[in-house]
Amino acid sequence: MLEQPIILVLNHVLARTPWAQQKLLPFAGREARFVMAPVQLQLLVNADGLFAVGKGTADVEIVLPADTPLVALQGADKVMRNARINGSVEFADTLGFVLRHLSWDFEEDLSRIVGDIAAHRIASALRSFTAWQKQAAQNLAENTVEYLRDETGALASPQEISVFSSEVDRLRDDLARLEKRLQRISR
Repeated sequence: MLEQPIILVLNHVLARTPWAQQKLLPFAGREARFVMAPVQLQLLVNADGLFAVGKGTADVEIVLPADTPLVALQGADKVMRNARINGSVEFADTLGFVLRHLSWDFEEDLSRIVGDIAAHRIASALRSFTAWQKQAAQNLAENTVEYLRDETGALASPQEISVFSSEVDRLRDDLARLEKRLQRISR
């Protein structure tokens, strides 16, 4: 159900970025399945470097964790680090590169409908809103960590972790010295 609109948007952006189409051309006829439970999207690379709905066996499957929408606020690279890839690594790498570097100039498309000035103002408002959303999500995450660390004690502070690590290192060194003493005694 969501496949057609997603493919239309991807193809619209791909049509304006010839380098991306050229990068996908060697993979014409191959299919990729993106899974983020409960949603699945299967894409077929056409002979012209654009996408179509895939219906065959996927050459690569990219499984995204359920928290992907939240992680996406931190950037596409963070999303791809958390992805699990099965199948053709070369195809997955190319898809990842193309999808990470595609950018939609929605202001240009919008200007054809409402004019340049209105499109610029709408785009500026959307960018401001997006930046606010990102900052709000980051603030929420930081406040949650602070609450869990300082108020409930459920998380350790960086200082506590540093002290614990030092104590573990000291214990490891003490154990190594004890083992050497036992070896000398047992000879």
